[in-house]
Amino acid sequence: MKKFEGVTDEALALLYVQGNNRAFDELLNRSQTKLFTYIMFVVHDHDVADDIFQETFVKAITKLQQGQYTDSGKFQFWLTRIAHNCIMDWYRDQQGNHIIDANKDNNLQNLKSASVMDLCRETEMVNEQVLHDIKRMVDVLPAPQREVVYMRYYQQLSFKEIAELTGVSINTSLGRMRYALINLRRMAKDNQIELALCG
Repeated sequence: MKKFEGVTDEALALLYVQGNNRAFDELLNRSQTKLFTYIMFVVHDHDVADDIFQETFVKAITKLQQGQYTDSGKFQFWLTRIAHNCIMDWYRDQQGNHIIDANKDNNLQNLKSASVMDLCRETEMVNEQVLHDIKRMVDVLPAPQREVVYMRYYQQLSFKEIAELTGVSINTSLGRMRYALINLRRMAKDNQIELALCG
């Protein structure tokens, strides 16, 4: 909508609170693809993602109408946090869904960024295949690990931001990433898949 061109998400949220329903339509239009992609990446079920997406916006509307949103310059962050909480509520409702997390004695002192990804000089086709293989393997990770991988590598959030969004400590976020990397390396080894990207 050209009417709202140049208007920030935060300003749109406040306009909606003041009764401008078109401002909310614009917010929904701006947010839906990114938010749905995030939810789908975590839950891996289109129908469930639809339900969580709708629940996220219902909760956002309720919070906006109740005056629980203040312009902090981070509307999308606020919306993603609501979506995360809806996802976690959905997982809690699932019986028998066991999610492996880092234990309390998790020592992350040996985790070095250089060990996460080895770079080499190869062709673009090799990179595409590597990324395809990684995506397939990420898809089978437990949801909390998939979520932190998505936030870190696709949304490029810091571990501090991931911790705030998911309501856990930075160490837990790092632990989930560590377990994700261990699982990815194990799957790559078991399936003889090369994870090194070419530079």
